[in-house]
Amino acid sequence: QVQLVESGGGLVQAGGSLRLSCAASGRTSSNYAMGWFRQRQAPGKEREFVSAISRDGGSTNYADSVKGRFTISRDNANNTVYLQMNSLNPEDTAAYYCAARRFAVSLTADEYPYWGQGTQVTVSS
Repeated sequence: QVQLVESGGGLVQAGGSLRLSCAASGRTSSNYAMGWFRQRQAPGKEREFVSAISRDGGSTNYADSVKGRFTISRDNANNTVYLQMNSLNPEDTAAYYCAARRFAVSLTADEYPYWGQGTQVTVSS
């Protein structure tokens, strides 16, 4: 089992940047593919895929809405995954969650058994 703790969220103006971190503890994080998801505060909104990275960091995936603006990376020596978010806009406002699953990357939230508590990102216009 792996425990995940996100940090780095906050309030930023449109056009600004934030870097989210996800610190993993427990089992060796390099055994896990990692994903970032977000959930907007609106009734019925489900967790939305943002980005994912393979165990060795050699393969990454992005939602179309963030492609070219967000960059996912990982430091397995320090058991940390990052999400660099640039050119933020108000539509990026959400709670951001990191998630882990053994072996292969998935773009589906239901396929990740391990989740952090989330960090809020608010982008003002």
